[in-house]
Amino acid sequence: MPVVFLIIIGAAAGFIATRLMRMETDVVTTIAIGIFGALIGGVALRVLLTLTSIAFGFVGAVLGAVLLIWVYRTYFQK
Repeated sequence: MPVVFLIIIGAAAGFIATRLMRMETDVVTTIAIGIFGALIGGVALRVLLTLTSIAFGFVGAVLGAVLLIWVYRTYFQK
């Protein structure tokens, strides 16, 4: 079942991509473009999400530290 699903999704993605790029291809090439494009796009998206999650984690850590310093200065420092 997953292989059939991959072929169907690849065919749809390849069809849309070839139409957007105004490229005329046969069915096999369209499916191949869709499948390999999905693999490339999936890897790129995972890398991007990993990098942004690290960046957002860092921003969150800085904001948490700033909040902690504010609480300390406001309520505990004399």
